[in-house]
Amino acid sequence: MEPLSFQEYICSLDTATLPRILRICSGVYFQGSVYEISGNECCLSTGDLLKVMAVALQKVICEDTETGQTMELPPTFKGEQGYPVPARTQWVPSSQARPLQPPWAQPHCPTGLFQPAPAPGPYPTLRGLFLKGTGQRGLTLHQALGQWDRQPQPLLCPAIGPRALLLHPVYEVHATMHLRRDTVKIPSTLEVDVEDVTEAAQHIHFARPLLLSEVLGMEAALPALAEILEGPAGPAVFESAWVPRLRRGQRLQLHGRSHAWRVLASAPRSGRHFLLSSTYQGRFRQRPRQFKGVRELVAGLRPGRPLRVVVTQDCEGRGEDVPPLCTGDRLEARGLQGNGPGTRLLCHRHGGEEEEEGEGEELLLPLDLGGGFVEEACDSKKYGLAELLEQQPLPCEVRVVAPDPGLERDALGALPALRLEARLDQPFLVGSFCEEPEEGFEIPPRWLDLSLQLSEGPVHPPAPCTRRSRVEELTEAFYYRLLAQLPGSPAPPPPRPPKPAQAGTGPGGRRPSAHGPLVPGPLPMSACPAPPLLPRPALPQPSTPSQYGRRRPPRDAGCALSSFPGIDSNSTEHDYETVDDNVQKTIRKMQAIFPF
Repeated sequence: MEPLSFQEYICSLDTATLPRILRICSGVYFQGSVYEISGNECCLSTGDLLKVMAVALQKVICEDTETGQTMELPPTFKGEQGYPVPARTQWVPSSQARPLQPPWAQPHCPTGLFQPAPAPGPYPTLRGLFLKGTGQRGLTLHQALGQWDRQPQPLLCPAIGPRALLLHPVYEVHATMHLRRDTVKIPSTLEVDVEDVTEAAQHIHFARPLLLSEVLGMEAALPALAEILEGPAGPAVFESAWVPRLRRGQRLQLHGRSHAWRVLASAPRSGRHFLLSSTYQGRFRQRPRQFKGVRELVAGLRPGRPLRVVVTQDCEGRGEDVPPLCTGDRLEARGLQGNGPGTRLLCHRHGGEEEEEGEGEELLLPLDLGGGFVEEACDSKKYGLAELLEQQPLPCEVRVVAPDPGLERDALGALPALRLEARLDQPFLVGSFCEEPEEGFEIPPRWLDLSLQLSEGPVHPPAPCTRRSRVEELTEAFYYRLLAQLPGSPAPPPPRPPKPAQAGTGPGGRRPSAHGPLVPGPLPMSACPAPPLLPRPALPQPSTPSQYGRRRPPRDAGCALSSFPGIDSNSTEHDYETVDDNVQKTIRKMQAIFPF
């Protein structure tokens, strides 16, 4: 078959013979080109094969043979029945050969049907084809297009006008290509030449790429060999060394689904985030929980289990109802009392180490009270990951006291604290590289999806060791994205409002000096010449004592203060705090309470 333009081939195609295989010969895709089709980029090169699966009529461009004007007809065109009829011009007979009645008024040409028109030019007539074997007096739009013979034929349609028309159909061709997931939708008007090679290409198989998430549901086809066609898209997930190797052309062995579950963890001080597998063999020890304020104490209460804490930060009282809390006080949170804004936390404050039963003090703490608290825990038992989750609800803080012996370097063993946040039941696939079949890894297809093609060949029979996937470090961006997807995760906090100006503070939140008017910002060092010594004047005293007492000026403001008369930057009158015996006793008491 000789090459034809894509438009000519599609217009003369018998849809009953689909599917058809076409080869790209030449045209706009010569030497390969990227063309955007229906929002998708489609790259065709000379010699590429297309498998035409379906053809759909999109529209018909109707051209007037005399004026060259065009208009579009929808595929549902039925003349007066379903399409607006254009305005008709007045019919004036100009010769004896021209009938006295227009074509649409003649009984042999019904409105909305097409009839062949005389072709004074190079157009052949279709009168014999139109009327052969038919009992009707015209053809519908689809019947007229079915008589296509590589060139449009002049037609008459009373619903459109009195002049001859040429119909140019535009089809949408649905085709598949080798190693392409989606069906390609190409308009038939593209300027490309094609050749029908259906008979010679019957043995060709158009392979469709698979996503790793699709392979997850094909357990019957595993284990299998695969070749990566496109690497993972989007931001990185793991910090592991095997992830960058997942690129185009890499051959893999897919062994099956992993049955391990995961635990999301983070290191509070270092800012690192991890994903622990249930196969992790390290041992954990519980760490006492820390609470910032009474509201966090309420969130840490568990039914049937007392919560004993030690105050780690002094908290000022609120009159007679709320006494102050001092560092080292031992409290036992028992439950909430009241409803609404007046809800309080009932706590029992122990008097000392030799306290008898019934002694102590009952406190009702408001929920908005600040301060710092740490849980009083004396559990020194070592737990495995599964045992720990049975004993301790998440989230909880632990410490790895025995690293995993199967790992060459356990990153969790060097961390002072680890926060276990949530358990995840995300499906994973066990895979390995063909050049390293003994060392495997576990990949989450829903987080790290890629395009691949399954291939035939033997697979290494035993399942590989996946010990390097027991601890996976997460990127910071993916950690926060994963944290937002967890059930019950709070919404992002609103922006913090500006701090209100406190009583007794000037602009910018600076407190006026007790020695005189407000001192401006510190001057540069070059602007601090040594002033002449002057007799020290009497300093004005404040009318009310300061709530916080006299404060020590900033270190870099000494030069600025020395530029004012009567202010000596080398004065020995400073307010230093001394460590008294009570602080020393508190430190020794807390060291005796906590195991580490």
